[in-house]
Amino acid sequence: MSITAIIDYGAGNCTSVASAFAALGAPAVITRDAARIAEAERVVFPGVGAARSAMDNLRTLGLEETVRIAALSGKPFLGICLGMQILFEYSEEDGGVELLGLLPGKVRRFPDVPGFKIPEIGWNQVNGGTEYYFVHSYYAEPCPYTVGLTEYAGVTFTSAVRKGNLTATQFHPEKSGRAGLALLKEFLSC
Repeated sequence: MSITAIIDYGAGNCTSVASAFAALGAPAVITRDAARIAEAERVVFPGVGAARSAMDNLRTLGLEETVRIAALSGKPFLGICLGMQILFEYSEEDGGVELLGLLPGKVRRFPDVPGFKIPEIGWNQVNGGTEYYFVHSYYAEPCPYTVGLTEYAGVTFTSAVRKGNLTATQFHPEKSGRAGLALLKEFLSC
């Protein structure tokens, strides 16, 4: 049986991601063991929270290089929400944070615009079509690997990226009903 490793670096939604995979009949292991992550057939890099504490946790747990290696390994790799943002070069959050730099570009805070609440919480469209569930105050600017765009608070931002084996979403597929499960099922078929 193929193993999907969900990287546990203290940033949130590991259990809900594992539950979504279980609903698809594809058990996943939540782990912070670098060897187990390296052995996995697929890797999921989830995340909820703040960029600086997430990066600090990755370094403290010795997982920063593990994530880099997994993302560049050629095996299917999925980043979710903060797990997508951390793949970029830099975030404005917490006064500015250097990120993993696996994708070109910056992560910025939504502007304060009348009629829009920050964080964005709820359903929104990707590429003007399918709706997924979002929870975020920061967004990644469009980059050469952007495959999904979403609009909020007057900003068009990256909601999905793909670079070789690496796929990442700003939205939460594990909280996005049938559309989210379909995306996870597609990831499992890679």
